[in-house]
Amino acid sequence: MSAEDASRGPDYAARRGALRSLLVQNEVDALLVTDLVNIRYLTGFTGSNAALLVYSWDRFGAEERTVIGTDGRYRAQVAAQVPDVRAEIARAPGRRVTELAGEWKLGRVGFESHSVTVDQHRGFVEQRTGLEFVGAPGLVEQLRAVKDSYEVEQLRRACAAGDAGLASLLERGGLRPGRTERQVARDLEWAMYEHGAEAISFETIVAAGANSAVPHHRPTDAVLATGDFVKLDFGAVVGGYHSDMTRTYVLGAVADWQRDVYEVVARAQRAGCAALAPGVKAADVDAASRAVIEDAGHGELFVHGLGHGVGLQIHEAPGIARTATGTLLSGVAVTVEPGVYFPGRGGVRIEDTLVVREGGPELLTRTGKDLTVVD
Repeated sequence: MSAEDASRGPDYAARRGALRSLLVQNEVDALLVTDLVNIRYLTGFTGSNAALLVYSWDRFGAEERTVIGTDGRYRAQVAAQVPDVRAEIARAPGRRVTELAGEWKLGRVGFESHSVTVDQHRGFVEQRTGLEFVGAPGLVEQLRAVKDSYEVEQLRRACAAGDAGLASLLERGGLRPGRTERQVARDLEWAMYEHGAEAISFETIVAAGANSAVPHHRPTDAVLATGDFVKLDFGAVVGGYHSDMTRTYVLGAVADWQRDVYEVVARAQRAGCAALAPGVKAADVDAASRAVIEDAGHGELFVHGLGHGVGLQIHEAPGIARTATGTLLSGVAVTVEPGVYFPGRGGVRIEDTLVVREGGPELLTRTGKDLTVVD
């Protein structure tokens, strides 16, 4: 998809076409999509109740046998957002689209077994449509991992809102001793809204002092003090796409141990970013960053994976960790976020969102990463 195509928006029909190739490979005649994020990816529909049946082959015209179901609340919305797909309005849209699959005698119908509940599956089977339901997990997620130019542009805008929000917080003096973690978190979130965010990616993490050693600390009424590490992990949503960034600051004055650990994490983060390339094993990217921390003697204090995919969800494929499988592809958007955490004392994490490219990754989060002392 070119830059001009990106300005026009997603090509949902092309996405469904790419999915059909996977359905043929998995020997299913159709896929019943019930995950709402996947439905949005394939159609643009953003309602809270829907099911999508994607027909896999062209004997009868694949798009003609593709149907989205939703309930009466979304009659106008589905018509506006998904004008190119047949819509069925029913109180139980999943039941309705499987009825159609039975009428069309599709045979083997895949379903998203990684997200469908036992009760939902039982409901499909008990309809007695004559269909054979088979698990077909992760197919849409496989497509979603590689971003097209439209998606990358939304990610750029989301990252820009995060960058601008953080800059605004710092310019206004919002990060200073005497304020609470909650106050800083709420101010940062509002600043992101002021700079174009439609939502926040997740509950903003502000962790000061000893709390900065807790990787996913939730903001409290703890008061920021001079000499604290303050870890900010946050993101903005634009066009449905999420950004993710972490920066760690020191308030007032920096101690030698803080300078040392910050430099270790910064080097580890640079190593992880430099390792991102098409064809590289995800586990090897983690290893490149982790080796820096292990060589510094802090390996046991890096307690999580290096990163994750980001897009319509804040955590999506691929994972970047020691246990990760598979290789990176060009166009995959990921985070690189090493951290070192000293329990009861403090910790550092530095995180960026990047897109894997030939010749080196594209950095989307642009806020500087030098050790910064905030007065």
